[in-house]
Amino acid sequence: MQTKSFSVKNILLVEDDPRDVVLTLEALEEQNLANKVTVVENGAEALDYLYHRGKFQDRLGGNPIVILLDNKMPKVSGLEVLKTVRADEDLKQIPIVVLTSSREAPDLKEFYKHGINAYVVKPVDFTEFMHAVKQLGVFWAAVNEPPLEESSGSGGVKKAMGALLQEKEVKK
Repeated sequence: MQTKSFSVKNILLVEDDPRDVVLTLEALEEQNLANKVTVVENGAEALDYLYHRGKFQDRLGGNPIVILLDNKMPKVSGLEVLKTVRADEDLKQIPIVVLTSSREAPDLKEFYKHGINAYVVKPVDFTEFMHAVKQLGVFWAAVNEPPLEESSGSGGVKKAMGALLQEKEVKK
């Protein structure tokens, strides 16, 4: 008999509007995807979460399976979070879906320029919003197959192997 091992798939929701947080969590819960959603209310907190800093320094687990990212937020914008994540070797493979109210073409162009995986305009209608989030959640948390993480810690196996090889060279 073959047994499957299921890992907890963490979703990072970066959203400053409490109403959108409630609706998003409700939609994910209806799809049984809300058991491991971390909610942060601005870009600075998102970066603290990803880099295990501040109140997240002791958090367990690796990278989220997907980041649902608002754009216009206090402290650090969604675009700045995207740029930081895409510039980091250990984070750049995390799928990022922008979930925003902006239909502005320059915003759309700028986000794709910096490597988002999807740009979703939040529907104003409650039913449409719920449907859109459900579809996002199912695809990114259940259908999509993410790259395997080399390590749950910052730095990964490559850095550890590089340090070991460098140490061997020095001893020779």
